This record gives sequence, structure tokens and C-alpha cells, in this order.
Amino acid sequence: MLIATLSGIALVSSIYIYETYFFTFSEIDREFVQKGHGPVISPTEKYAANAYYEPFGGAAGGVNVWVEITNNSEKDKVQIIYYSDAKSSFSMKWLDADTLYILNDEPNYPNSNRSIELKVGKEIYHENGLACKSLLMKDDYETCYQD
Repeated sequence: MLIATLSGIALVSSIYIYETYFFTFSEIDREFVQKGHGPVISPTEKYAANAYYEPFGGAAGGVNVWVEITNNSEKDKVQIIYYSDAKSSFSMKWLDADTLYILNDEPNYPNSNRSIELKVGKEIYHENGLACKSLLMKDDYETCYQD
């Protein structure tokens, strides 16, 4: 019984460590992905921002949204810079050559605002912070925001 208990604890701990510190966006279920907004082209036309929706949980579930940036000057390199629960009011606009403003808000619920300004190539937002803790992603950005 002791060996079975210790094995179970070791297994659960290993899964938690793997999911937390070895996170990548490859886990996104792209089978039912819906194209959202975009492309929104940066003022210099170096970047294109596209938003995608990922439904989860069936009829009673919700929707996640992520924003991919395509770098047109680096052989169409794609990087996810934003991942969150989708709200009813969503839009994107470029503030300057490399700063994207993402509006993701539910106006009737004051604590639901997930809007943010992000510098492409330097900042990333992941609502529950998995990208911030990931050892595999730590070189992809300078600053990581989470809720």
C-alpha cells in the first residue's frame, strides 16, 4: 500500500511539474479553432496580428482567445503573445510600430477586464500564468503578465 501511495504521489507531482514548467502553446486544441479578428497590420507592415477562438467544455463551456503575431520580415515567423478567456468585447489595434493594444472586456462585469498593451517580441500575456512559469518559453519574451 505504501509503494502504491508513493507511486501515485510521484506520478501526480511529475504531471504537475511537467504541465507547469514545460508549458508551450502546442496544447491548444486547433481542431475546433475559429478565426477571430485580423489580420490587423502594424503601421510599418512588419507585423500582422490575428486572433483565434478556442471553444472548450461543450455547451456549458467557454471560449479562449489567443493572438498570434506574424513577423513578415523574418520569414513569416509566428509567435503567440496573448492567451485569455474570451470576453464579449474584443478588438485589437496598433498603437505604434511594435505595440499592440488588445481589448478583451466584459462591460457588465468590472473584474473581467483582460485588456493590455504589449510590445511585440518583448512582452506576453497569459491569463493563468503558465507561459510565465515555463522554462521552455522564458527566452521568448522579457516580461510576462498574468492575472
